[in-house]
Amino acid sequence: MRDVTASGSHGLCLWPPTFQAAIFDFDGTLAETWRIWRHVDEIFFSSRGLEFDESASSTLATLGFAAGAQWCVERYRLREEVSDIVDEWNRLGAALYENEVELRPGAERYLRALRGAGVCLALATTNDPHVLGAMRNVDVYGLFDEVVCGREVAHGKDHPDIYLEAARRLGVPPQDSVVFEDILPGTLSAAQAGMATVAVRCEDPRQPVSELRHAANLWIEDWEGILPSRG
Repeated sequence: MRDVTASGSHGLCLWPPTFQAAIFDFDGTLAETWRIWRHVDEIFFSSRGLEFDESASSTLATLGFAAGAQWCVERYRLREEVSDIVDEWNRLGAALYENEVELRPGAERYLRALRGAGVCLALATTNDPHVLGAMRNVDVYGLFDEVVCGREVAHGKDHPDIYLEAARRLGVPPQDSVVFEDILPGTLSAAQAGMATVAVRCEDPRQPVSELRHAANLWIEDWEGILPSRG
């Protein structure tokens, strides 16, 4: 089994867990959905006669739906309602999520092992409940004690609001919680809130691996090998 113990002030160990609560990002972290959301972004830009903007696509992943739509309206001077853009993204995302999204290998086993060990679990995602509920292959509401969506907090993941709200709902102090993320802004904001952080490699080629490895308490390549092998 790989070394899953991190050095540093948190003394973080993934198994057996040294934390009371675990807060997980969804896209990239638990499910490889980068290609889906890139496709949604490509459709969005193309339908408005705009050239695909790589940096904007990365920004939208951090901001979430409402804040991202507002950002697009202002940046590209769109004469559209924010709510209409959000509805469009939800519709496109839900259609693709319905059958295409599955958890990464080993992720569900680790989640269930944590719950069996008495760790509280929360999902902290910029996704909308409509998109999450469309999935046929993943039951997030059955896997997690709490699900916090981006529209339920004031700021995107460049602020710790969503992670703090998840910890609050779980009834666990931030310092006794660990956040699993694949994006740098979320990892940094969670750490600034006093939470331990685990950065997870994803398939997005834009992922700033070196910066994440430096920022997080622990880096993992995938979900397999964290738990002892069966048998």
